[in-house]
Amino acid sequence: MGVIKFILVTLLILYVIRIILRLVFPYVLKSLFSKVHQQAENHQRQQQKKPEGSISIDYMPPQPKSGNADKLGDFVDYEEVK
Repeated sequence: MGVIKFILVTLLILYVIRIILRLVFPYVLKSLFSKVHQQAENHQRQQQKKPEGSISIDYMPPQPKSGNADKLGDFVDYEEVK
């Protein structure tokens, strides 16, 4: 008797969750898509504000350290002693 009761309660809970998801899921998707759409519009507006022919640099690679090997110091060769 306990197994049948457990199965019925489990099926009832799954059915309620299924109904709730059918009601809530469309609203969640609608809000998610509206946020993505809003971000795309904001990005497009920012791109249009730049005057034609302007140049923007997004990434500058790091410059190698300029220096002469003589100024770096003394390098000493070593031998491994066993």
